[in-house]
Amino acid sequence: LMKVNDRTIGTLVDADIEEESTKLKALQTQQQLAVQALSIANSASESVLSLFR
Repeated sequence: LMKVNDRTIGTLVDADIEEESTKLKALQTQQQLAVQALSIANSASESVLSLFR
């Protein structure tokens, strides 16, 4: 029974780590996309300002 419990707990921990790793990758991707969106927005506004110079 103890060995079964240890294996079950090990499986749950592994599953949690995989899930958290997936969540972390998703958050990192969202962050990269946000940075790129801000970069595009900043360059677009600079282009518009350069038209008025």
